[in-house]
Amino acid sequence: MKNTLAITAVIFTIGFVTLPIVWSDSDFSLTKFEDYERHSTGIAAVSNLVYQEECGSCHMAYPPGLLTSASWEKLMSELENHFGDNAELDNKTHQSISKFLLNNSSEQSNYRHSRKFSRFISAKNIPTRISKTPYFIHEHDEIPERMVTANNKVKSFSHCNACHTNAEKGSFNEHDIRIPGFGQWDD
Repeated sequence: MKNTLAITAVIFTIGFVTLPIVWSDSDFSLTKFEDYERHSTGIAAVSNLVYQEECGSCHMAYPPGLLTSASWEKLMSELENHFGDNAELDNKTHQSISKFLLNNSSEQSNYRHSRKFSRFISAKNIPTRISKTPYFIHEHDEIPERMVTANNKVKSFSHCNACHTNAEKGSFNEHDIRIPGFGQWDD
């Protein structure tokens, strides 16, 4: 009887320990992995057509997860002098875009990279330029100026999509960086 109990316990233990190793095809799907990858290395892509049309007509429609809600509020309150241009909007469009930006700002996002843009932003120093956020500066500090600001094909760190080939899809993966005139960025 003791031997039967011991053997049963061993078989049960082996079965229990190896159980997590035995997966069926339905336990894992590429879609789930792609969702994880996108949320851990990406930023939510722009999903608002009004924002894409209004803001994207002059520059890349930056994903809202690249700035905090305080930054977006400040930026939207200064549209009469939007980096040297008048970008004022009618009231309805302004409200629609503001709501989209605030609801999808970095601290509202469930994307890990967006959350990083929220760090180290103080109430005293609210950036309206993505390139002035501490996380952006940290991520771009190794890139020589000659590759960006002195590069006629890029000209500015604000032209994300010049080097980040999938920026408009919300992907800023370092493996997708191609600096015009220099090729793939290798950290």
